[in-house]
Amino acid sequence: MSETLSVFDDLRAESSQLDALVGDLADEEWAAATPAPGWTVAHQIAHLAWTDRAALLAVRDADAFAKEVEKAIAAPESFVDDGAEEGAAQKPAALLAQWRRGREELQVALRAAAASRTRFPWYGPPMSAASMATGRLMETWAHGQDVADALGVPRPPTDRLRHVVRIGVRARDFAFAVHGLPAPGAEFRVELTTPTGELWAYGPGDAAQRVTGPALDFCLLVTQRAHRDDLAVRAEGPDADRWLDIAQAFAGPPGQGRSPKGAAT
Repeated sequence: MSETLSVFDDLRAESSQLDALVGDLADEEWAAATPAPGWTVAHQIAHLAWTDRAALLAVRDADAFAKEVEKAIAAPESFVDDGAEEGAAQKPAALLAQWRRGREELQVALRAAAASRTRFPWYGPPMSAASMATGRLMETWAHGQDVADALGVPRPPTDRLRHVVRIGVRARDFAFAVHGLPAPGAEFRVELTTPTGELWAYGPGDAAQRVTGPALDFCLLVTQRAHRDDLAVRAEGPDADRWLDIAQAFAGPPGQGRSPKGAAT
């Protein structure tokens, strides 16, 4: 199976795994607080549904999507929360149905566009159909982590994390840019241990700046689901060390991240 087709199948599998967590929740469980301040389980699913709709619009109508980008630029600190708040106000059954319907429509649209080399607009750099699917998988996994944490449900890591790792590595220079910092001039070496004990490696083997650790921890870091102090990701070199403080795999302004465990609240 080609990597392009694989990411669509993996996106569907990641979405189905999250669906299995929320599909049978009672209404009051949708109101459970998640680690994201002010966000309930409903907010997490509403955000995924909202972003799926935005992605579908980007694929189908670039001009209409450009207007959505204008709204984001006008309210960079609130447009994501506003979208989640609006969706979370629905009854859980309606929200669940909306998310299911929207993600399937996006699957169909992205698969249809995969054969072309078209790049679609986004809140960050334009993306191919496969890249957009990778971004959706990354967000589904990250917000799914918040849901799992809220429900107290363990989530064994899978090899689907390779997509999250890849986008996190590729977003290195973007992370520096959104913090107003110049990108490092040389590539880093990133070596991560997979859930099955294999090694995923990126960058030249003799690079002076290096990042190592478990793939799961790296994914938690670049999606800002955990503080680096609570993770087994290590850096060698000042530029790599700085990256671990600011890494983000998602588009938009810098995220606020999470506080270390045990930090004063």
